[in-house]
Amino acid sequence: MGLDVGQKTIGVSISDELGWTAQGLEVIKRTNLEQDLARLEDLIGQYQVSQIIVGLPKNMDGTIGQTGVLCQAFAQALQAKTGLPVKMWDERLSTQSAERILLAADMSRKKRKQVIDKMAAVIILQSYLDAHTK
Repeated sequence: MGLDVGQKTIGVSISDELGWTAQGLEVIKRTNLEQDLARLEDLIGQYQVSQIIVGLPKNMDGTIGQTGVLCQAFAQALQAKTGLPVKMWDERLSTQSAERILLAADMSRKKRKQVIDKMAAVIILQSYLDAHTK
């Protein structure tokens, strides 16, 4: 499972059973940590997730800013709640890449806003899968 964790939403993606491709699953509207984790637990059970990849927003110079620290804290809470391995993955420019893909598909601004976080989660997970496929 791949996650693009933001302050207002969490983009969720899932890989196929062989770990070759990532597909967008949903965008979770954030409410509070407990409910966010509960929804993710539901999806983890439904899709038999064995590992979670959380996008780590780094600055262009490689440092980790305030948003990155918040994502790390979320990842720690998720790992503690689920007991699954949670790995951080550099997500620099994933949202911009998602925006370019959706623009190229001639998607309306309203529709892009609804799916951009899910597409960013797909890019994060696919990047991880590509780096770890032999």
